[in-house]
Amino acid sequence: MNTHLVWLRNDLRTHDNYALHAACRDSQANVIALFIDTPGQWKKHGMAPRQALFLWHSLQDVQDSLAQKGIALYQESADDFHAAVKKLVAFCKKHNVDRLFYNYQYEVNERDRDAQAECELGDADVEVQGFDDSVLFAPGSIQTGGQAMYKVFTPFSQAIIKRLHQELPTCVNAPTVRESAPITRKPLLKKFDYPCEEYDETVFPSGEQAAMERLRQFCRTSVTDYPKQRDIPAQDGTSRLSVYLALGVLSPRQCLHRVLAEHPRVLDGGAALVWLTEIIWREFYRHLLVAWPDLCKHRPFVNWTRNIRWQKNEHHLQAWREGKTGYPIVDAAMRQLKTLGWMHNRLRMISASFLVKDLMLDWRTGERHFIEHLIDGDLAANNGGWQWAASTGTDAAPYFRIFNPTTQSERFDASGDFIRRWVPELKDVPDKNIHAPHEWAKKNRQKLAYPAPIVEHKAARKQTLDAFEAAKNQQDT
Repeated sequence: MNTHLVWLRNDLRTHDNYALHAACRDSQANVIALFIDTPGQWKKHGMAPRQALFLWHSLQDVQDSLAQKGIALYQESADDFHAAVKKLVAFCKKHNVDRLFYNYQYEVNERDRDAQAECELGDADVEVQGFDDSVLFAPGSIQTGGQAMYKVFTPFSQAIIKRLHQELPTCVNAPTVRESAPITRKPLLKKFDYPCEEYDETVFPSGEQAAMERLRQFCRTSVTDYPKQRDIPAQDGTSRLSVYLALGVLSPRQCLHRVLAEHPRVLDGGAALVWLTEIIWREFYRHLLVAWPDLCKHRPFVNWTRNIRWQKNEHHLQAWREGKTGYPIVDAAMRQLKTLGWMHNRLRMISASFLVKDLMLDWRTGERHFIEHLIDGDLAANNGGWQWAASTGTDAAPYFRIFNPTTQSERFDASGDFIRRWVPELKDVPDKNIHAPHEWAKKNRQKLAYPAPIVEHKAARKQTLDAFEAAKNQQDT
């Protein structure tokens, strides 16, 4: 009997899993699965402890689901990716594996690991097959008329939608129950040798069924309100599906087909397309990683921005991290991140802009802080978002377009509901004054147990413009 191995990574689901589906096509084959945890590599990459625990719960869930299908999920541990390949090869030899199936990851270290694995398994006479599973379309398949990767999102998005009108990527079924089902004595899963931190399971329930239910509920009842509510952090107006997409508990194809089931004309426009466009943004950033691997290496996309002279101010950096900058919307956002391991997307833009454009601190410092705290941490999306905010990336915000944190606060948290939730020191400040509370306190002779602004926005804006213009002029000479 042939033995097929599914090498699971960030694809912890049984539904619409290309590698799992392919491994199970032969009904006579013995199908097993393997997950290799790599705590040393996770530490280098800065995986958030909350994400590590969410990953652990997701692994337990997928083991249970696979066991019901008659597929045993094993676990191995290795310090880093290089050691993981050695464990993989040894596992294949021990279990007489004939064919290995896996889904591609697009980050540089992961691609190097997979190339090493394919080489060593080939020498061991194991046939290897990989799949573009975490995207709607394979990177490199959506190109400009000049056969190049798009550098601007809007034409990329238009090309994706045009392609979707022509063909929809297929969602594959979960494997059918195999003869060995159910497995009553599952292989033992060991807790990761990595810091794990509790998270709010009422906000982020783990498991594939929870992910699919949230997707169904959002597309059925909330997606039409998404354009109006998505920028208001005090409201629960976003899908909060990013945590499932980051670890592959849910696929982008499932998101596409579910929104199509509820809104058949979504590709022609309307409210639901606004949400689908966020899935396309995710696609854009993943395609970019393949076209420009330097994005994985802490390098800006726009070459001249390497000349920017970033400030080094530990006091400002610590104030930003702790939510004590004196700008209420920024501080509320950073405290939400620290408490939940998650931040509303509008706030990610505001807090990132503040770090780079008001404090003139290197965007890579903020990128690392986010990835070390986000339960939905994803290199492609996190890097893309930070380079957008820092004006260093492809299709980024122009460097002279700088968010005013007070104006952003007034616009997206007008009554201060979100601010009061996370900055209780300001609970008694009137709605119209909560965005600049120290002005109100001074006028009314009140004392606030809240820090004064660490920078003055107008002066900081000028300093930033000068620094960017100097860097650009240096490139031009």
